[in-house]
Amino acid sequence: MSIQLEHLNRNGLLEMDSRKRANLINSLTGFKSIGLIGTKNKVGNDNLAIFNSFVHLGANPALLGFISRPEAHLRHTVTNIIETKYYTVNHIHEGIYKQAHQTSARYAAEVSEFEACGLSAEIKDGFYAPFVLESRIQIALELKEIIDIKINNTSIVIGEILGIYYPNEDLCEDGYLDIEKAGSLAGSGLDGYHKTTSLERLSYAKPKQ
Repeated sequence: MSIQLEHLNRNGLLEMDSRKRANLINSLTGFKSIGLIGTKNKVGNDNLAIFNSFVHLGANPALLGFISRPEAHLRHTVTNIIETKYYTVNHIHEGIYKQAHQTSARYAAEVSEFEACGLSAEIKDGFYAPFVLESRIQIALELKEIIDIKINNTSIVIGEILGIYYPNEDLCEDGYLDIEKAGSLAGSGLDGYHKTTSLERLSYAKPKQ
Protein backbone atom coordinates (compact mmCIF):
# COMPACT_ATOMS: atom_id res chain seq x y z
CA MET A 1 0.00 0.00 0.00
CA SER A 2 1.44 3.35 -1.04
CA ILE A 3 1.79 6.21 1.43
CA GLN A 4 0.48 9.66 0.59
CA LEU A 5 3.45 12.03 0.70
CA GLU A 6 3.35 15.70 1.56
CA HIS A 7 5.10 18.19 -0.73
CA LEU A 8 7.08 21.22 0.42
CA ASN A 9 8.60 23.41 -2.29
CA ARG A 10 11.32 26.07 -2.12
CA ASN A 11 8.87 28.86 -1.35
CA GLY A 12 7.38 26.80 1.44
CA LEU A 13 10.83 26.29 2.92
CA LEU A 14 11.59 30.01 2.77
CA GLU A 15 8.33 30.84 4.54
CA MET A 16 8.95 28.44 7.42
CA ASP A 17 10.11 29.59 10.84
CA SER A 18 13.93 29.62 10.68
CA ARG A 19 14.39 27.20 13.60
CA LYS A 20 11.79 24.80 12.22
CA ARG A 21 13.44 24.95 8.79
CA ALA A 22 16.86 24.27 10.31
CA ASN A 23 15.51 21.23 12.16
CA LEU A 24 13.88 19.88 9.00
CA ILE A 25 16.89 20.27 6.73
CA ASN A 26 19.31 18.94 9.34
CA SER A 27 17.22 15.78 9.78
CA LEU A 28 16.57 15.30 6.05
CA THR A 29 19.87 13.57 5.28
CA GLY A 30 19.15 10.76 7.74
CA PHE A 31 21.44 9.27 10.35
CA LYS A 32 24.87 10.87 10.59
CA SER A 33 28.22 10.23 12.18
CA ILE A 34 28.66 12.21 15.38
CA GLY A 35 31.78 12.87 17.39
CA LEU A 36 33.53 15.16 19.82
CA ILE A 37 36.41 17.23 18.46
CA GLY A 38 39.09 17.91 21.03
CA THR A 39 41.52 20.80 20.57
CA LYS A 40 43.94 22.92 22.57
CA ASN A 41 45.02 26.47 21.78
CA LYS A 42 48.58 27.77 21.89
CA VAL A 43 48.36 28.80 25.53
CA GLY A 44 47.08 25.38 26.62
CA ASN A 45 43.33 25.91 26.98
CA ASP A 46 41.30 22.81 26.07
CA ASN A 47 38.21 22.95 23.89
CA LEU A 48 35.64 20.25 23.13
CA ALA A 49 32.72 20.47 20.70
CA ILE A 50 30.23 18.04 19.19
CA PHE A 51 29.97 17.81 15.38
CA ASN A 52 27.66 15.78 13.14
CA SER A 53 29.13 16.38 9.69
CA PHE A 54 32.05 13.96 9.41
CA VAL A 55 32.86 12.39 6.05
CA HIS A 56 35.38 9.79 4.88
CA LEU A 57 37.53 11.33 2.13
CA GLY A 58 40.06 8.58 1.40
CA ALA A 59 42.13 5.76 2.85
CA ASN A 60 45.53 6.44 1.25
CA PRO A 61 46.30 8.90 2.68
CA ALA A 62 43.73 8.37 5.43
CA LEU A 63 41.64 11.55 5.35
CA LEU A 64 38.65 12.64 7.39
CA GLY A 65 36.66 15.81 6.80
CA PHE A 66 34.04 17.79 8.67
CA ILE A 67 31.96 20.87 7.97
CA SER A 68 32.66 24.01 10.00
CA ARG A 69 29.70 26.35 10.19
CA PRO A 70 30.04 30.12 10.75
CA GLU A 71 28.52 30.26 14.26
CA ALA A 72 30.95 31.87 16.70
CA HIS A 73 30.63 29.14 19.33
CA LEU A 74 31.96 26.58 16.86
CA ARG A 75 34.87 28.72 15.72
CA HIS A 76 36.91 28.02 18.86
CA THR A 77 37.46 24.54 17.47
CA VAL A 78 38.55 25.67 14.02
CA THR A 79 40.67 28.52 15.38
CA ASN A 80 42.57 26.07 17.58
CA ILE A 81 43.04 23.66 14.67
CA ILE A 82 44.43 26.43 12.47
CA GLU A 83 46.78 27.59 15.26
CA THR A 84 48.18 24.21 16.26
CA LYS A 85 47.33 21.88 13.30
CA TYR A 86 46.31 19.04 15.63
CA TYR A 87 42.94 17.76 16.88
CA THR A 88 41.10 14.62 17.89
CA VAL A 89 37.77 13.05 16.97
CA ASN A 90 36.13 10.90 19.63
CA HIS A 91 33.13 8.59 19.18
CA ILE A 92 30.11 9.06 21.45
CA HIS A 93 28.37 6.18 23.25
CA GLU A 94 25.29 5.86 25.40
CA GLY A 95 27.16 6.64 28.60
CA ILE A 96 28.30 10.10 27.52
CA TYR A 97 25.82 11.41 24.94
CA LYS A 98 24.20 13.92 27.32
CA GLN A 99 27.58 15.35 28.29
CA ALA A 100 28.56 15.41 24.61
CA HIS A 101 25.39 17.29 23.67
CA GLN A 102 26.10 19.89 26.36
CA THR A 103 29.37 20.83 24.60
CA SER A 104 27.24 22.56 21.95
CA ALA A 105 26.45 25.32 24.48
CA ARG A 106 28.16 28.66 23.88
CA TYR A 107 30.97 28.57 26.41
CA ALA A 108 33.62 31.30 26.47
CA ALA A 109 36.94 30.50 24.81
CA GLU A 110 38.77 30.26 28.16
CA VAL A 111 36.28 27.69 29.52
CA SER A 112 37.13 24.00 29.06
CA GLU A 113 34.08 22.08 27.88
CA PHE A 114 35.73 18.96 29.31
CA GLU A 115 35.34 20.32 32.82
CA ALA A 116 32.07 22.18 32.22
CA CYS A 117 30.34 19.14 30.73
CA GLY A 118 31.70 16.37 32.95
CA LEU A 119 34.17 14.72 30.57
CA SER A 120 37.89 13.99 31.02
CA ALA A 121 40.72 15.26 28.83
CA GLU A 122 43.42 12.70 28.07
CA ILE A 123 46.84 13.24 26.46
CA LYS A 124 48.28 10.18 24.71
CA ASP A 125 51.73 9.47 23.31
CA GLY A 126 52.71 13.14 23.38
CA PHE A 127 49.95 14.18 20.95
CA TYR A 128 49.19 17.88 21.45
CA ALA A 129 45.40 17.82 21.32
CA PRO A 130 43.35 16.12 24.07
CA PHE A 131 41.32 12.95 23.61
CA VAL A 132 38.09 12.19 25.48
CA LEU A 133 39.04 9.61 28.08
CA GLU A 134 35.53 8.16 28.20
CA SER A 135 35.37 7.60 24.42
CA ARG A 136 35.92 4.05 23.13
CA ILE A 137 37.14 5.05 19.67
CA GLN A 138 39.58 7.95 19.44
CA ILE A 139 41.26 9.43 16.36
CA ALA A 140 44.30 11.73 16.18
CA LEU A 141 44.44 14.08 13.19
CA GLU A 142 46.68 16.71 11.61
CA LEU A 143 45.17 19.53 9.58
CA LYS A 144 45.93 19.27 5.85
CA GLU A 145 43.53 21.62 4.09
CA ILE A 146 40.55 23.91 4.60
CA ILE A 147 38.21 24.47 1.66
CA ASP A 148 35.88 27.47 1.91
CA ILE A 149 32.31 27.19 0.61
CA LYS A 150 31.29 30.70 -0.39
CA ILE A 151 27.56 30.11 -0.87
CA ASN A 152 26.88 29.81 2.89
CA ASN A 153 30.19 30.80 4.56
CA THR A 154 31.05 27.29 5.71
CA SER A 155 34.28 25.32 5.30
CA ILE A 156 35.37 21.73 4.86
CA VAL A 157 38.19 20.99 7.31
CA ILE A 158 40.32 18.07 6.14
CA GLY A 159 42.71 16.19 8.40
CA GLU A 160 45.03 13.23 7.95
CA ILE A 161 44.63 10.43 10.47
CA LEU A 162 47.82 10.00 12.49
CA GLY A 163 46.57 7.46 15.01
CA ILE A 164 43.53 5.42 16.04
CA TYR A 165 42.66 3.97 19.45
CA TYR A 166 39.95 1.31 19.68
CA PRO A 167 38.93 -1.85 21.58
CA ASN A 168 41.01 -4.71 20.18
CA GLU A 169 38.03 -7.08 20.12
CA ASP A 170 36.08 -4.73 17.85
CA LEU A 171 38.50 -4.92 14.90
CA CYS A 172 37.64 -7.70 12.43
CA GLU A 173 40.27 -9.69 10.52
CA ASP A 174 39.47 -7.86 7.26
CA GLY A 175 40.01 -4.45 8.89
CA TYR A 176 36.33 -3.64 9.47
CA LEU A 177 35.89 -1.81 12.77
CA ASP A 178 32.64 -2.88 14.44
CA ILE A 179 31.55 0.49 15.80
CA GLU A 180 28.18 -0.91 16.86
CA LYS A 181 29.96 -3.40 19.13
CA ALA A 182 31.91 -0.45 20.54
CA GLY A 183 28.61 1.27 21.31
CA SER A 184 29.06 4.24 18.96
CA LEU A 185 25.88 6.26 18.47
CA ALA A 186 24.47 7.92 15.37
CA GLY A 187 22.84 11.33 15.21
CA SER A 188 19.86 12.82 13.42
CA GLY A 189 18.96 16.49 13.09
CA LEU A 190 20.53 18.76 15.69
CA ASP A 191 19.59 16.88 18.84
CA GLY A 192 18.64 13.26 18.05
CA TYR A 193 20.81 10.37 19.28
CA HIS A 194 20.35 6.77 18.16
CA LYS A 195 21.63 3.28 18.83
CA THR A 196 22.12 1.10 15.76
CA THR A 197 21.14 -2.47 14.85
CA SER A 198 23.19 -4.20 12.18
CA LEU A 199 21.34 -6.12 9.46
CA GLU A 200 24.33 -7.80 7.79
CA ARG A 201 27.53 -7.19 5.87
CA LEU A 202 27.24 -7.92 2.16
CA SER A 203 29.97 -9.14 -0.19
CA TYR A 204 31.71 -6.86 -2.69
CA ALA A 205 29.18 -6.16 -5.43
CA LYS A 206 29.91 -7.26 -9.02
CA PRO A 207 27.68 -7.43 -12.06
CA LYS A 208 25.24 -10.36 -11.77
CA GLN A 209 26.55 -11.09 -8.26
